[in-house]
Amino acid sequence: MHPRILLPLLAASAAAAGAPPARAAAPDAATGRLLVTLSPAGARAATGAAGSAVARAGGHTGRGGVPELRLVTARPAGGGSLHTLARRLRAQPGVASVEVEHRFALRALPDDPALDDPETAVGTPAGVPVEWWAQRQGLPAAWDIPQTHGATVAVIDTGVDAGHPDLAASIVRATDEDATRGAGPATTDEIGHGTHVASLACATSDNAIGIAGAAYGCRLLVFKSDLSDSSVAASVVAATKQGAEAINMSFGTSGQRPVAAVVRRALDYAYAHGVVLVAAAADDPVEEQGDPSNVLQPTGTGADLTQGRGLSVTAAGFSGTRASFAGYGSQVSLAAYGAWATGEGGPRGILGAFPAQPTAFERADREPPFDPGCGCRTTFRGDRRYAYVQGTSMAAPMVAATAAMVAHLNPDLSVASVIRLVKITARRPAGTGWTPDLGWGVLDAGTAVRSAQRLDRRGPATRARVIAKSSTSVTLGLSGGDRAPAGVRVSGLARFEVYRSVDGGPSRRVASTTRRTLVLTIRRGPRYAFTAVGVDAAGNRERRPATPDARLRLAPR
Repeated sequence: MHPRILLPLLAASAAAAGAPPARAAAPDAATGRLLVTLSPAGARAATGAAGSAVARAGGHTGRGGVPELRLVTARPAGGGSLHTLARRLRAQPGVASVEVEHRFALRALPDDPALDDPETAVGTPAGVPVEWWAQRQGLPAAWDIPQTHGATVAVIDTGVDAGHPDLAASIVRATDEDATRGAGPATTDEIGHGTHVASLACATSDNAIGIAGAAYGCRLLVFKSDLSDSSVAASVVAATKQGAEAINMSFGTSGQRPVAAVVRRALDYAYAHGVVLVAAAADDPVEEQGDPSNVLQPTGTGADLTQGRGLSVTAAGFSGTRASFAGYGSQVSLAAYGAWATGEGGPRGILGAFPAQPTAFERADREPPFDPGCGCRTTFRGDRRYAYVQGTSMAAPMVAATAAMVAHLNPDLSVASVIRLVKITARRPAGTGWTPDLGWGVLDAGTAVRSAQRLDRRGPATRARVIAKSSTSVTLGLSGGDRAPAGVRVSGLARFEVYRSVDGGPSRRVASTTRRTLVLTIRRGPRYAFTAVGVDAAGNRERRPATPDARLRLAPR
C-alpha cells in the first residue's frame, strides 16, 4: 500500500509542546579582538614595544599571541571602537596586517542512532545506515549551520502520536480539523501515516532516540485532517497564521476534477503570506499528479524555474532514479528519497516513527480488493513504534523541512526565491536540467542552505550628518554599512547616494559616492535637508527614510 492517502482509507477509520534542542554556538562569531600581524622588523622588537604600539592606537594586547606567526591580539580600551582601533593600528610602523578575529564552531552530528546503525535488510550494501537518506541529501551540512535550527513546519495529515519519544519535544501545537465521527484528537493517529510523515520532517534531533528529522530542532505544527476540501483549506490558512515556514501535504486527488475554489484560495493565501507549499506527487507512474500538486506545479511548467506556487515532489530510490511507483512529467518540481527501490532487496521503505497502537495501515481487509495491510511496523533498538513505509508521501516532508530551513535562515528571501533555490540546487547529472522523471533532480539540502547564505537581499543602513559648515558649503559625514540576517553573508556597502531638499521641495539626488565625507555648495537663507541612501554590492537599495537625516539653515546676513 503506497501511503499517499486516499479518502476511503480515512473513512474506514472510525499537543504536546517541548523546547527544541539547544543550538550550537554560531560559527563566524566575532570575538571582539583584532589579529595583528607584525612585519619581520616589528616582530624583532621587544614584546613591550608591540604592546606600546597597541596602546598608542587606543587598545591593549590580549591573550592568543603566537610569536612564530608574528601575531599579537588587541582589544579596544575603555569600550572603544574595534573599527577605529584597526584603522589606527594599520597606520603604526611595524604592523603588517590587521584582521577582525572570529570564532569557529564545533561540527556535530546528532546522536540519533538511525544515522549510524547499519541497515540489516537483505540486499543492503555494507556500511549503509538505516537513515541513509539524510547523508545522501546533504542534511548534515544544513544542520551544521545553527541559523537553520528551529524552522517551523506544518504537517496536514492524519494526526500524530504525540507521546512518541521522537516527536513529543518537537510539537508546538496540534489542531483538530478532522470531522470524522469517532476520530480522536490531533495528538492521536489512527491511520499511522501522519506520525510517519511528521517524523521524517521533524523527529527530534540529537536526543539519542530513533531517527533525526530532516529539519534540525524543528518546530512542528500538526493539523489532523479528514482531507475534505474545507478541512484542508482551514488547515492551510491556520498553519499560515500560526507561523509555518513550510506546509507539507502528503495527499492528493486523481486530478480528474478541478480543485475546489476554496482550496485554491487557501493555497493562494499561504503563498501570499510567504509560506512554501509542498505536496506529494502521485504514487502511480502517471503524468497527472492530482491536487494539490498540480496547483503548485501546473501542467507544462515543471521545466520553467520561474513558474509554480510551490513544490510537487516525486520519489527517488537509493540509486538516485525515480521509484517505479512514483509520478513523473511536467507537474513534477523535484524528487527526494521515498523508497529503497533498487529492485535488489534492501529495506521495505523509509524508517520513520509510528503510533504505539495498531493502525489502519496495518489492518488487513478481507473484502475485495483484499488489502493485506502494510506489514510495515518494525522494532528499532527494542522500540516497536517505528515502521518502514515507502511512497511520495515520505519524500515530500524532506523537501518541506529543507524549504523551511532555507526560509528560516534567510527570511529576506521571497517564497518564489526559496522555491527556485530548492529546485536549482537539487542533484542531477552534470549538464542536465529538468527531466520528466526527477524534475530538477534529487533534493540537496546542504547546497540549498549554503546557497541561501550567499543571497543578500537586505538593503544597507546609512545616515548623513553635518560635520562642518561655512557660509558657502556644508560637509556631510556619511556613515553606516551593509546588513543581513545572522548567518547570511553581507555583500558589502558599495556606495552612498545623497539627496537634498531645499525649502521643503522635492528631494533630489545630488551625489553618488564611495567616500565617507561629502562637500556640497550651499547659500544663506534656504532650509536644507539631507538624506543618505545606501546601495550594496548585490544591488539592494536602502529604503529612503520618511524624515531627513540632517537639516541645515544659515541665517541671512
